Amino acid sequence: MTDMIDTTVPAAPGPLPVQPPAGCPFDPPAEFGALRTEEPISPISLPDGSRAWLATRYADIRAILGDTRFSSDTTVPGYPLSGMTGGGNTANRGFIRMDPPEHTRLRRMVTREFMVKRVEALRPEIQRLTDELCDAMERRAGEPVDLVEALALPVPSLVISLLLGVPYEDHDVFQRLTGKLLSRTIAEDARESARVELRDYLDALVTAKEKEPGDDILGRLITEQQRTGEITHDDVAAFAALLLVAGHETTANMIGLSALTLMRDPETAEQLRQDPSLIRGAVEELLRFHSIIRNGPRRVATADIEIGGQLIKAGEGVVVAVPSANRDETVFADPDRLDVRRANAQHHVAFGYGIHQCLGQALARVELQVVIATLLRRFPTMRPAVPVEEIPFRTDMAIYGCHSLPVTW
Repeated sequence: MTDMIDTTVPAAPGPLPVQPPAGCPFDPPAEFGALRTEEPISPISLPDGSRAWLATRYADIRAILGDTRFSSDTTVPGYPLSGMTGGGNTANRGFIRMDPPEHTRLRRMVTREFMVKRVEALRPEIQRLTDELCDAMERRAGEPVDLVEALALPVPSLVISLLLGVPYEDHDVFQRLTGKLLSRTIAEDARESARVELRDYLDALVTAKEKEPGDDILGRLITEQQRTGEITHDDVAAFAALLLVAGHETTANMIGLSALTLMRDPETAEQLRQDPSLIRGAVEELLRFHSIIRNGPRRVATADIEIGGQLIKAGEGVVVAVPSANRDETVFADPDRLDVRRANAQHHVAFGYGIHQCLGQALARVELQVVIATLLRRFPTMRPAVPVEEIPFRTDMAIYGCHSLPVTW
């Protein structure tokens, strides 16, 4: 990436902002606000010593994510690698790290599994699981309950395990390994060890399902795609890794942050209790407000492209600050305020944009709608059991949230 060193790039660009402001756990890094106004496409240094561009403005981020000349392929020279993107490990990287036509071919194989109509059919089952977990919480009334452990993690983990045909009793394994893979502070050798362990687990899982494919996503991939020669055993394992990690981690953290936000805003919570029709819009606003992903997505330019008046040359990496886009005051009025009646909240980019937009967004929406509505209805007096300063936020992780959330009611 030596061609990035020119008169437009400072000799020592700063690091990627990742920390929320002191005392403001819900807000993205304070630096984003200034960058959007003063230098919306700005140079940054990455932990490996390479340089990239940071995009902080909504319009620029949509332009980058919507332009296929910005590659998602981690093997393209100049891609801004990180531990969370797999580093230099390109084996079984999954279709989100690929470009068309391969990305298109592979994504199409599972698109139908996450279409809105199919996901809506799951709503009664998601409600049943949520109610059972809330029943268990009610039986512990009078003692603090960790909402992450009791509800936020189990709901999406149970659902994605059901959809993939993964034994739910294995959830401790994939949650532990996912935590290591998404950590921003873990040593790379420990991350690689977790990557290998997850690969071995999924390899054994796919091998078992090849013998007895079930009526689930992995079973259908094996019978409809692998056995016809369209994909390999390793491709199925890569699908499993992507869907398993993405299918529970982001939604679990959104549930925790959403619950905490509404506990700290009783007026909004009461609005939603009185008018449940606001829940769908509230979920969109919560997705905009929190964004969850703190350090991506990432791309590399495959041609010279001008974005927002800045020339990004072929071979230069780009990191798009989704939380900054979702707080862009030129798009969202009073963006640092949660407004569940916001008319354009659905224009957020929390699920990305363009051909790589989140495959499971319909599922995430239904899970959030069900869980938030159920919590508001069944636990109207729920509140944090500790001061907010004592809640362990995931500032050490690529996906933001709470490591734990003690509550009482």
